[in-house]
Amino acid sequence: MKFVCIVRGSLPCYTYPMKVLVIGSGCREHTLAWKLAQSDKVEKIFVAPGNGGTAAEEKCENVFMVDDAATAEGQEELVQFSRREKIGLVVVGPELPLAEGIVNRFRAAGIGIVGPDKKAARLEASKIYSKSFMEKYGVRTARSRDFTDAEKALACAREHFNAVAGNASAPPLVIKADGLAAGKGVVIAANITEAEEALSAFMKNKSLGEAGASVVLEEFLAGREISVLAAVSVVSGNGSIQPFISARDHKRRFDGGKGPNTGGMGSIAPVPDFTAALKDDFAKSILEPTLDGMKAENMDYRGFIFFGLMIKNERCYLLEYNVRLGDPETQAVLPLMDFDFADLCAAILAGQDFMLKWKQGSVCAPVAVADGYPGSYRKGDTITVDTTALEKTGAKLFFGGAKKIAGAGQAAELQTAGGRVLTVSAYGKNADEAWDRAYQGLEAIRFSGIGYRRDIGKER
Repeated sequence: MKFVCIVRGSLPCYTYPMKVLVIGSGCREHTLAWKLAQSDKVEKIFVAPGNGGTAAEEKCENVFMVDDAATAEGQEELVQFSRREKIGLVVVGPELPLAEGIVNRFRAAGIGIVGPDKKAARLEASKIYSKSFMEKYGVRTARSRDFTDAEKALACAREHFNAVAGNASAPPLVIKADGLAAGKGVVIAANITEAEEALSAFMKNKSLGEAGASVVLEEFLAGREISVLAAVSVVSGNGSIQPFISARDHKRRFDGGKGPNTGGMGSIAPVPDFTAALKDDFAKSILEPTLDGMKAENMDYRGFIFFGLMIKNERCYLLEYNVRLGDPETQAVLPLMDFDFADLCAAILAGQDFMLKWKQGSVCAPVAVADGYPGSYRKGDTITVDTTALEKTGAKLFFGGAKKIAGAGQAAELQTAGGRVLTVSAYGKNADEAWDRAYQGLEAIRFSGIGYRRDIGKER
């Protein structure tokens, strides 16, 4: 059966079923490929560069890349690949290619790509720009100051902690590197010593390269964190943002919210304590002014956005924007979508509102990590899965830091290749059932040094 896709603007029309290109290599990209594969309008999905999990996914094939998608050479490589394969839709997973203008490159080539252009991607790529945008358009957020001079930043931190002597009653200070830092650019300093160490590392020792040359010092907000992912279709001063169901990421490495920050140790969706009143407050204080700002700034933003929220005194504050879907939130939210994800992507490109329908129930999605993560971690350990036990739980594995064992005859023969190795995503009629199934699913996974939190969905 053939379908016709009409896309607004300079983009060409495509005939369904079509080929799709997903850019990225993590659990998020595995989830995107899995969800797109469920559409009868999608014939084949290429994942560049993908991982061991995407290599074995239905309809999917990994694409070997000579250069990274964040480089000009890598982007040209992908454009030429898309032309050869007659790709009908491109979906970008990670932030760095977006910040480096991959959307601009594909749109100039007339290829339909879901994501913000380089200008709009600054909402994540620069914390200083992002905070100024929030202030300009009245988005409720924490108070902050930005610095390009290390000594002035240190003086501000010392003033906050009542000079060098410190002050036990002073709240923590949030220090954010201005640029993209792969999840390592935020430090919550509990005292002046920690603040000085972070600022010296970022601004003087260039531990994050140019990403930490400028910083934002921000008021610490204590409360409950919530993530809201959304579809954005804004172009030529018009458009909309359609929020998804809520999710909650658990960022600290160990149970009870202890230990170092990570890229995310697991997620749940929806969030039980994201009440109707909070949803209304989020819409009025964050979503609507964000949309107004995008229109006023004449952004070309046809993609997804992540609102990182802190709930304090039953009011929503925006901690950050991400200009793409979150990981691990994607692994909890997408399984609850009761609609064709390819249709949503087409609607985003066409500037059309889309009816979002969600399954009843909950998803719990804990992440299994390599020994030593988030510091130096092990690689090359064989991953074994008791498929019979896993199937009994109904859980789905989304792989990230995993690759196919060299010379293996079966795609399922994998070994660890990254810090966050995989996510176990389990559905339940309620949050407790989802939790039970997810952790039963984790018991079916084995690799040397495996680590995970046991309180995903239980700790706020």
